[in-house]
Amino acid sequence: MNIYDFTVKAQDGSEVSLADYKGKVLLVVNTATGCGFTPHYEDLQDLYDECHDKGLEILDFPCNQFAGQAPGSDEEIHSFCTGRYGITFPQFSKVDVIGENAIPLYKWLSENTTFDGFKGAMGLMMKGVAKKMDKDYKNNGNVKWNFTKFLIDREGNIVGRFEPTDSMKDVADAVKAVL
Repeated sequence: MNIYDFTVKAQDGSEVSLADYKGKVLLVVNTATGCGFTPHYEDLQDLYDECHDKGLEILDFPCNQFAGQAPGSDEEIHSFCTGRYGITFPQFSKVDVIGENAIPLYKWLSENTTFDGFKGAMGLMMKGVAKKMDKDYKNNGNVKWNFTKFLIDREGNIVGRFEPTDSMKDVADAVKAVL
């Protein structure tokens, strides 16, 4: 199984086969408009501008599961992201990424990656937040917060996972290495 086996919902509610992205390097991100990590949109757009022509696609999945930080409709979220951060990469319908209502794509991503911890000063705060949500957070691959990023190679395989506290430079370096 790889990422091309999944379909997801576009903002307009239509089904999108991820097989449409065969041959591309993908960065799959769960996002939120009211999060302390929301400025990652700027770095993501810069990376997209730099690497899209080399085969990068960033797939943005808004999610309201972490402290209710993406409360708007799909249209409101998209308007905020394009207006404030100028994003041009694909943004899909709002989804659940954890729990029984998690979409199959995120179940697969979580089951096939490991959580390697939070980094830096923000990491200390995030440890406390994650522990409140999931006492066993260190021992499972569940998404812990907004702006978790999964790197997928051109064959549809997961080759990296980045927590929101990971440096965007590290994310960009990993993407460029896979490109």
